[in-house]
Amino acid sequence: MADGGKYQTLPQSVLFCCDHNAVRSPMAEGIMKKLYGTECYIQSVGVKNDLEIDGFAIAVCAEIGVELSRHRSRSFDEMEEWGDDLSSFDLVLALSPASQRRALDLTQFYHIDVEYWPILDPTGLGDAREARLTAYREARDQIIKRLTDRFGPAKT
Repeated sequence: MADGGKYQTLPQSVLFCCDHNAVRSPMAEGIMKKLYGTECYIQSVGVKNDLEIDGFAIAVCAEIGVELSRHRSRSFDEMEEWGDDLSSFDLVLALSPASQRRALDLTQFYHIDVEYWPILDPTGLGDAREARLTAYREARDQIIKRLTDRFGPAKT
């Protein structure tokens, strides 16, 4: 729990970011939407947009009722081109060091909190399908723990 046993207030808007917007940040976006519903505007981006949503991320999120198959990866640059202004977010949660650096660069002139959450990058871990799924589940569960530790139990 944050701040002496109390949960932090849910911000009005949250942006998750990672390297490619294909695994960790879309998982975090989908999970947060499931846990907290429409109480908060939630999006995700990557430093780059060079990969599609990862099949293992889709599979492990489906296990908990989070739909990711329709997610389309996008970068910070594309986000702004499509009309989502970075300055409209209250909180940026960076899930990789590269995305933290990019978020800090882009928010240096705005009053936006940027936090780094070191979430496991499961890509390339494990040789067999079940071992890979285990790594993706670990990343998924780390995201759930970070969210519920910060904002409290699910609202939906």
